[in-house]
Amino acid sequence: MQASWMIAASLLFATMAVCVKYAAAGFNAAELVFWRGLLGMVFMGLWARSQGTSLRTRHAGMHAWRSAVGVLSLGAWFYAIAVLPLATAMTLNYMSSVWVAAFLVGGALVAWNPRSGAPLPGRQGALAMTVLAGFAGVVLMLRPSIEAHQAFAGVVGLLSGLLAAFAYLQVMALGKLGEPEVRTVFYFALGSAAAGAAGMAVTGASPWEWRHAAWLVPMALLASLGQWCMTRAYSQGATLLVANLQYSGIVFGAFYGLLLFDDDLPLAGWAGMALIVASGIAATVLRARAAPDAPGEEH
Repeated sequence: MQASWMIAASLLFATMAVCVKYAAAGFNAAELVFWRGLLGMVFMGLWARSQGTSLRTRHAGMHAWRSAVGVLSLGAWFYAIAVLPLATAMTLNYMSSVWVAAFLVGGALVAWNPRSGAPLPGRQGALAMTVLAGFAGVVLMLRPSIEAHQAFAGVVGLLSGLLAAFAYLQVMALGKLGEPEVRTVFYFALGSAAAGAAGMAVTGASPWEWRHAAWLVPMALLASLGQWCMTRAYSQGATLLVANLQYSGIVFGAFYGLLLFDDDLPLAGWAGMALIVASGIAATVLRARAAPDAPGEEH
């Protein structure tokens, strides 16, 4: 189930991206962030009410930090998309999984004391290698490139992935404290709506056209469900396994491109897709063999 939640989140986010592509013809980035957040608050508020879950929290500061880094990551990614080739911007953002692996493996090595007689934490290293293999598949699929005058945007794109990694680790920390997923997603939606409104104050609002506005509701609903599944995966699953399976979103996106937008996928792209799938399977097998009954916090 830990793997299933992340795969479901990736599928929902890829489907949401299709809605964003259609809605973007009539709305700017700030408006999309605002409506995604505002409608997400409505959906999560109704869901919390139906479950009898209070939205009050004792960890307001942690939610504020998660929302802040998440929104900054989203804003940095949108900036990178506007300046860099799309494939490059997506690759830099998907480095979040590599950052997560680096933080967890580095932390495990720093905490390891050879004098204690404990074995070197090799399981994290093996899982981290599957994350790197999956990222290699992403590079093969997207074939990123960057020009000399795009160096600043490249740094911003790299920052979007780093901030996303911090957001995912914060989601994991909130899960350990027992925060319900619906509450975590609600406060992220609140932060997105506030950031989007601030952006709209600068960029202004676009003329309202229903053929574009009709995509806002499914976009926000899919985003909310994807965030809920992702939050559940990072809260309850093995972090390195979840980080690796996040790459499946690229595979789903590629299929949508082929089916809906007549995108072309060369042989290297198919090889990259196969590498992503193989790395996900390898991570799942490694996790199951190393600790089949381990709780999610044992990463």
